[in-house]
Amino acid sequence: MLSLLSKIFTWWNGVSAGGAWTIWRSGEQVGQDDFGNRYFQERSDGTGADGKIRRWVVYNGYADASRVPSDWHGWLHHTFDETPSDAPLRRQVWERKHKPNLTGTLHAYRPSGSLAGGSDRRRQSTTADYEAWTPGE
Repeated sequence: MLSLLSKIFTWWNGVSAGGAWTIWRSGEQVGQDDFGNRYFQERSDGTGADGKIRRWVVYNGYADASRVPSDWHGWLHHTFDETPSDAPLRRQVWERKHKPNLTGTLHAYRPSGSLAGGSDRRRQSTTADYEAWTPGE
């Protein structure tokens, strides 16, 4: 019962009831990425107001746009006509695998001296000629 209510009233965790209705009525799945996100486009030949076929993503879990890899992002925004599953982008040797934005998680980057703190929470001392201002001086 709880999962049914969450499907009806939430949009940030998977597909909502309205999204499922739209997919059933006029969408077709064209691919899936390594994170489990599913990609759809309109089934009909109809186009949107801008003259392009509507495309969208259904996130696997929490909806976070940084979880969409660059090749699928390009397809969603009509940069590429073919899906990355049909015509994958050539990867350069210097490219790293896609990672979502980790800010706010336990895996976020926390350099030494930051408030969140890495291994050393103290700020590095400075050698500049800075004098702190004290009120009343």
